[in-house]
Amino acid sequence: MALFGFRRPRPGEAERHRIVDWVRETGGYGGAVVVKVNEIVCADPACPGFETIILVMAPGARTVASKIAKPLTDVTHEDVITAISAAS
Repeated sequence: MALFGFRRPRPGEAERHRIVDWVRETGGYGGAVVVKVNEIVCADPACPGFETIILVMAPGARTVASKIAKPLTDVTHEDVITAISAAS
């Protein structure tokens, strides 16, 4: 039963917030920068299956996309540091 004004958290929501915090910390991004984290399933046989995609959108700058070849729940702080450093 759904209650008005309340919603169930999406699966992986806690991990998504944790990764956003790591991205902000690693990149030194303030509140004006939008950081989005999503998990996708890649149907290409060469892909690892699940991938975590990080988008960093700063005002007046091009969107920077980073990809981590792991499911959202398996991403580590070190993975984020590597991905953000490679995208810079």
